[in-house]
Amino acid sequence: MAVKPLEDRILVKPVEPETKTASGIYLPESAKEKPMQGKVVATGPGKLLDNGERVKPSVRKGDTVVYGKYSGTEIEIKNAPHLILRESELLGVIEG
Repeated sequence: MAVKPLEDRILVKPVEPETKTASGIYLPESAKEKPMQGKVVATGPGKLLDNGERVKPSVRKGDTVVYGKYSGTEIEIKNAPHLILRESELLGVIEG
């Protein structure tokens, strides 16, 4: 199944949170936080302005992005969790 986002929406695959702390302690499932970072899998064509022009998304496939804890809509693709977010829900891009 392939999902192609529409307008200014972005398909993101969340990065799994760490299962071990820096000091080597393993975290139980109940202590893990919801991921707030992910890799861009696909982007829509961009937002359509009133004058008919399209604004291209500022992120590209493969970028690592940061988003709010409860942003987007969760979906499952090939038994893997994904999020569909609007570009405005992204908080930043992680470079490097």
